[in-house]
Amino acid sequence: MSEPDESVSGVETPIAPDSGDEEHAVIAHFWLADDGFGAADQRALIYEAERAIAAATEEADVGEVDGNEFGGGKAVLYAYGLDADALFKVMEPALRSLPFRPAYVVLRRGDHESRVDL
Repeated sequence: MSEPDESVSGVETPIAPDSGDEEHAVIAHFWLADDGFGAADQRALIYEAERAIAAATEEADVGEVDGNEFGGGKAVLYAYGLDADALFKVMEPALRSLPFRPAYVVLRRGDHESRVDL
């Protein structure tokens, strides 16, 4: 069976996950006070920001928050959508409000990415 012709008007061809799918990501990295999971109050601030970001991205309909990761003295927040720039614009106020530095965000746009220092 052959693949659908992408040049045919109105026909969408699914893209395999490993072939440069157009889903974009915003991945925020924050350094915490120690080499482990950070202090309880630091984790609480990250969780609070994550909830605010989830509500904002849902309201703006730009993507979704996909969770967090703690360890090695870092906290990482993950969000995905179809436009990394629009997603970051919605997330940026909450991300910048967190007091942890150094901090940066990776904006992943399909097969390339850029970094924004917070």
